[in-house]
Parts: sequence; C-alpha cells; structure tokens
Amino acid sequence: MLNDHAHDGDVAIDLPNDSAGRKRTSIYQPEQAGLIFPEIPHFASHAEEREYRKQHLVAACRAFAMHGFDYGFAGHLTIRDPERPELYWTNPMCVHFSQVRMSNLILADHKGDVVEGRYAINRAGFVLHAAVHDEYPDVMAMCHAHTTYGTAWCATGRPLDMISQDAAAFYNSHAVIGASAGAVAVEKASGLSVAQQIGRNRGVLHQNHGLLTCSRHSIDDAAFWFIALERACQQQLLVEATGIKPQLLSEKTARYSREHVGSDYIGWLHFQTLYSHIAETQPDMFD
Repeated sequence: MLNDHAHDGDVAIDLPNDSAGRKRTSIYQPEQAGLIFPEIPHFASHAEEREYRKQHLVAACRAFAMHGFDYGFAGHLTIRDPERPELYWTNPMCVHFSQVRMSNLILADHKGDVVEGRYAINRAGFVLHAAVHDEYPDVMAMCHAHTTYGTAWCATGRPLDMISQDAAAFYNSHAVIGASAGAVAVEKASGLSVAQQIGRNRGVLHQNHGLLTCSRHSIDDAAFWFIALERACQQQLLVEATGIKPQLLSEKTARYSREHVGSDYIGWLHFQTLYSHIAETQPDMFD
C-alpha cells in the first residue's frame, strides 16, 4: 500500500471521524460518508501495486508535458519498485514527456543498468536519482526538470519567501543547494554531493540548475509539489519584478498553511485531479 503516514515535517491533525466512523487525517476529507472522493488505494499484491505506480509515473510525465516542462531530453522522474525497492522505474531517454507510456518505461538499478525495458537511461537522471534513492532508502519518488521559472529563480541562490499560501507548502521544507551548481551532474560524486544535502526537504532549489522534489509517499506527491514549486518560483519572480517589497506571511500563518495544505497527502490528493483528466483524455498512456 502507499505510505500514507506523515513525514517528520508534517503535523498530525486531530479531526472528527466521518459520519461512518472512519478516521479523517485531512480537513479536505468529507465529513459526510458515501460521497465520491479519492481514496488512497490498498493492494493485494506487488504486481497490482507495481501497475498502479507505473500508471501514475506515466501520468506524472504527461502532466509535465501539459505544463511545458519539456526541454529536449532533460528531465527525469522515478518511483521505486514495490517488490524490489533497490530498483526504480523511470521515463526513457529521448522520449518526450507526452509520449511516455506504460510500454516504454524502464526499470533500472542504482548502478545505472537497465533491468527491464528497451530504451537507454538518462545518465544525469541516474546519477542524481540513484544517489538520492541510495542515500535515503525511505525516499519513494523523485522529480527533476529544466523549467523556465524554477531555473531562473535558482540562479538567485535564494530560498522562497513566504508570500502566499502556495509558497507556505514549502515552509521549512525546501533548501537551496550550491554544491555542483551549474555543472552537468554526470559524475557520481556530483550526484552524491547533492543527495547528501537534500535531506528531508520536499523541494530543492539547485543553484544555477533547477528544481528537484522528493517524496516518501508517492510519485503523485512528488510530481504535484514539483508543479507547485515551479509555480511558486514564477510567483516570486513576478513579485520581484514589481520592485515592491511584499507582505510576508507570519511564521504562525505559514506553519498553519503548511499543516493543512502542504502535506504529502495533500500533494497526492491534488494530483488525482490531474491523473483523472489525463487518464480520460490520453488513454494511450496505458499502451
């Protein structure tokens, strides 16, 4: 089953049960039972969970295409295999995000060898992701792409300001990394230096490079918070361009917003909207 436990940064929220007596962990879960609402799945077998993870990895790649995150062959998303966690599924090299599908995903090990699949692996993707997955065994998924606003903001070497509820999702859960800034991460030492600093942050601003997100919950969570991090960078750049000093959220407000709208579960929940849309409109993803 998916890891639906909060990580260290998330705060448990005491909420009343729903009308059927089921425990609620988010204010967004309906109090009234029986309504249509996304539920975190449970699986009867590794094969069933693998299929789910692969489908949602493909949808995450399609979501990146929808948001214009493509840049040639740059960009890589990974999710651990449920049965063999030392292996991870990822998108194939030189295949556009919009053309990633179930049949062309590849399964790789931490040495960069392709265990299943016909396509080559992205060398930079292997170096970064394998280092993180190896350094943090509880990290389930990771995303990276060369995006316009994220790359621009990363060049400042500054963390995000808490200027909005959206930014507050990253309150005390994002970091600026200067190690190997601007260098193409194709050497293992470079990937390790970045991985060791990622720690338990939801998002990373790699100076002169771009954005990375990690999740201990799901690829859904990692992908949505990547989209959100890019958006937060865009908002920050827009505010900076005005030359007006913004009003920042108080620490109390930022923390409250993070607890309620910035958890792993909320990241997963947000992504279900994208998944449903992509699955309905792009059925070739299942090929």
